[in-house]
Amino acid sequence: MSVSSSGSAAYSGSLEGSNAQRGLWSSRLAFILAATGSAVGLGNIWKFPYVTGENGGGAFVLVYLLCIAIIGIPIMMAEVMIGRRGGHSPVNSIKAIAQRDGLNPAWKLVGAVGILAGFLILSFYSVIGGWAISYVGTTASGQLSGQTADAVGAIFSGLLSNPGTLLLWHTVFMALVMLVVAKGVRSGLERAVSILMPALFVLLLIVVGYAMTTGHFGQAAAFLFQPDFSMLTTSGVLVALGHAFFTLSLGMAVMMAYGSYLPKKISIAKTSITVSVIDTGVALLAGLAIFPIVFANGLEPGAGPGLIFQTLPLAFGQMPMGSLFGTLFFVLLIFAAWTSGISLLEPIVEWLEEQKGMNRTVSTLGAGVVCWALGIASILSLNLWADFAPLGFIPMLEGKTIFDLLDFFTANILLPLGGLLVALMAGWVMSKPAMEKELALSPGTFNLWFVTVRFITPIAVGVVFIYNLM
Repeated sequence: MSVSSSGSAAYSGSLEGSNAQRGLWSSRLAFILAATGSAVGLGNIWKFPYVTGENGGGAFVLVYLLCIAIIGIPIMMAEVMIGRRGGHSPVNSIKAIAQRDGLNPAWKLVGAVGILAGFLILSFYSVIGGWAISYVGTTASGQLSGQTADAVGAIFSGLLSNPGTLLLWHTVFMALVMLVVAKGVRSGLERAVSILMPALFVLLLIVVGYAMTTGHFGQAAAFLFQPDFSMLTTSGVLVALGHAFFTLSLGMAVMMAYGSYLPKKISIAKTSITVSVIDTGVALLAGLAIFPIVFANGLEPGAGPGLIFQTLPLAFGQMPMGSLFGTLFFVLLIFAAWTSGISLLEPIVEWLEEQKGMNRTVSTLGAGVVCWALGIASILSLNLWADFAPLGFIPMLEGKTIFDLLDFFTANILLPLGGLLVALMAGWVMSKPAMEKELALSPGTFNLWFVTVRFITPIAVGVVFIYNLM
C-alpha cells in the first residue's frame, strides 16, 4: 500500500505495517486533540446540559460518569485498537484483520454500520451547526437585547421556517468541514484541531468565568454535583448510558478511522482515558457555564433541546454585556460542532480513497456534496415538509419528520448496534494474543478490560438498544 501524507491510498488488504506509510498523527497530543475534537461537540455543549436538567441533575451526572468509565472507555479502546491494527478505513481495517485471523469477512459490516451512522448524522448535524453560525450574527447585532420570551422564540421559529437561510448556513458549515478534511491528516485535521480545540477551551472558560459572576454559581454546582437519587428514574439511567455512548463518538467509525493514523508507539489505553476525561470535563464545564445563567434568570433547567437556542438567548438578552458573551458562546458552539463534523466526514473519505482510488480532494468533495444534499431534506422537514412523516404508518415513528427520523435511526439503532458489534468482535471474535500485543497493557489491566468488553459492555449496550426500540 502506498499513501501520501495527505491520505491518498489504494487498499492492498495487508495488515502488518499497513499504516507505516500512511499519513500519521505527529504525536500523542495531536491524536488526543483530534479525538477530543470529535468527542466534544453539540452533545457536550447543547445536549448534556438539557438532558441533565431533564433528569434531575447530580444523580444523573453520577450515573453518566460511571457509564463513561465502564462502557465508554472500553469501547473506545476497542475501536482505536481495531483501527490501528488494521491500518485502513474502518471497513478495510476489519477486512484485513478478518483475513489475518481467519474471521468471517462479514464482520467488515461493523465498519460499514459506523460509516453510515456518521454520514447520516453529519447530514443533519450540519443543519444544527448552521443554526449556531446564524446565532453568532443574531447575538452580536444585539437583536436579542431586552426581548421577551415570545420574541426570542419567534426569532428561532423564524430561522427554522426560512429554508433559504437554513440552506445558506448549512452550506457554510459543510464547506468549513470539507475544507479541513480535504487537506488530509497533518495539513488538515491536525492543524485544524491544534487551533480550534485550545480556542474552544479558552472560550468555554471565559463563559464559565462570566457565569461565576451571576450569583447563582453555587446553586448550579449543587445541581450538578449533589446527587438526589429520588430524581433519578430508570429512563434517566438509560439516557445517561446512551448519552455517554454518543458523546464519545462511539459506534460511528470515527475512532477506528482516527486510530488507523495512530503510531504504534502511542498507548491506546492512556490516550482513550485522556480523551474521555477531557470530553467529560468539557461537558461538566458546559453545565457550569449554562446553569448559573439559567438559574439567575429564573429559567427552567429542563427546558429540553430549546435550552441553547431559546432559553439561553433570552437570558443573554437580559444580562449586562449579554451580546458579547452570547456571541462568544455561539462561537464556542460552532467550534465544537466543526471539530465533530470533521471527524464524521473522515471515515467515508478514507474509505473512498482506498476503495475507489480517489484522491483526497475528490473523495472529500464527493462525500461532502452528497451529505450536503441529504441535509436539504432535513432543512425542508423543519418548514415546507413539516407535516410529512414518511414512516408515520409505524406507531413508534408516527409524526416523525425526516429530521426526526435521521436522529432517531442513528441515535437509537445505528450507534448502539455499531457499539454492540464492536464489543462482540473484540470480546468474542478477535485474536486475544493480538489484542494483548496491540494494547500493551499489564496482564491484570488487560484482563479487566477484556472481561468488561466481553460481558458488561454488550449487556449494557444491548439493554439501551432494546429500550430505545420499545
